[in-house]
Amino acid sequence: MIRIGLTGSIGMGKSTTARMFADRGVPVHDADACVHMLYEGRAVPLIGDAFPGTIVDGRVDRTLLSKQVLGNPEAMKRLEEIVHPLVHEEEQTFLDLARLDGQSVVLMDIPLLFETGGDDRVDVVVVVTADPTVQRERVLSRDGMSEERFQAILAKQVPDAVKREKADFLIDTGLGMEAAEKRVDEILVAIRKNHPNG
Repeated sequence: MIRIGLTGSIGMGKSTTARMFADRGVPVHDADACVHMLYEGRAVPLIGDAFPGTIVDGRVDRTLLSKQVLGNPEAMKRLEEIVHPLVHEEEQTFLDLARLDGQSVVLMDIPLLFETGGDDRVDVVVVVTADPTVQRERVLSRDGMSEERFQAILAKQVPDAVKREKADFLIDTGLGMEAAEKRVDEILVAIRKNHPNG
């Protein structure tokens, strides 16, 4: 079974691209969605103990949590030590089920693929990219986004140029969604040709 790792910096169109793979029947494990689920389930007591005052109505309040960890490397490290192992467990369950289901290709949608060493857990890396001006326009049009917050997020991410160098395949969403869809098809054909048995 071929594990595709999909990543891309903020505003590059990664979530949209992941849906394109899903539309083609590729099972997708979304690391961000997994964290959201954990923040309403298994991670709640652990985060509540480590970061008092961040649990509201039985779930982790992301705004309150971010106030405690943003700009505090030690707190961020503590949070990652709680969340990352749980995400890996969920990921493994997803892979086991996909294998049992006879899937030949799966997609791991991991925003911080390179930052967390996730590229060691996949067979092929696909990076979603776009021109910096396109990226900036997309991100700054989001609700609650400021230039300062955008820069802070970028500072935590491996630069786009470095991601592009490490990629096996690139999808440039700045060329339009039709071009991106065509590229997804090409990548799936290429992957299946190079790994015929998955």
